[in-house]
Amino acid sequence: MLLAAGALAALALALAGPVPVLLARARWTTRAPATALVLWQAVALAGVLAILGAPLLAGLAPLGASAPAALGALAQGLRAGRLELPPSSVLALTATAALAGYLAAHVASTGIRIAAQRRRHHALLTVLSTPDPARRDTRLLDERAPLAYCLPRGLGSVTVLSRGLVDALAPDELDAVVAHEGAHVAQRHDLVLTAFRAWRAALLGFPIAALAEARVAALVEMVADDQAARRAGADALARAVDRVGVRVAETGVTSALVAERSGRLRAPRPLPRLARTGLVLAAAGLLAGPAVALALPAFA
Repeated sequence: MLLAAGALAALALALAGPVPVLLARARWTTRAPATALVLWQAVALAGVLAILGAPLLAGLAPLGASAPAALGALAQGLRAGRLELPPSSVLALTATAALAGYLAAHVASTGIRIAAQRRRHHALLTVLSTPDPARRDTRLLDERAPLAYCLPRGLGSVTVLSRGLVDALAPDELDAVVAHEGAHVAQRHDLVLTAFRAWRAALLGFPIAALAEARVAALVEMVADDQAARRAGADALARAVDRVGVRVAETGVTSALVAERSGRLRAPRPLPRLARTGLVLAAAGLLAGPAVALALPAFA
């Protein structure tokens, strides 16, 4: 299994550096943001599997020809109290357990913190805003600055609009903005953003993690744009973006992103279906690699 451990270590290094950089620089991603989002998630998940799998396989190597067989031998030895491992294996397995616990703790703490922030935000909204009589699950905030965002909370999710935004936009533009925010809620983009935020926190501000989080946040906006454009019209949404920029509470929106979104709405160039299918298959292959290395004795 040492060969498989080395392969996973090499994959982990690739997914921690050059692959995210190349993906962030790729120009095709704005033409197929949903596909790019799938690929980003595959890169992140495969990276986690590779980071954990490399030391795990190295530690289990003396116990069997594959990870499942070695784990069975490990469990049997622990039950019998007759397990003998070289110090290098003990160190590798301890490192795997510690790293897995570290990553899980960051995911849990990030999720708990964000959930608490949203509960407080929701409580404030009930005091500072009023229900929109014309739209379901929408609240109006008495704020002159143009503002629109969604507050995910399961069945209690709401879209928040400011009076300034309502006054600034034409009816079709406002409908497009509401459709955009509704797409965030329906597609649970908050879960994707939370995962990448946790990944960045776990890596202590590692630049590649920050790059991944920023690019995923931009792609989430484009995916919501595409959904809103199908429901309310691309031209109406483009005009709304040009006028005020659709601000998102979770991530914020830069002027560069506003221009990028407006440009693709006005001059769409969707990626051909064959290319999108190939990229999805590449994402599946990226996830299958670590899984195969962990499961099959042929990689021993």
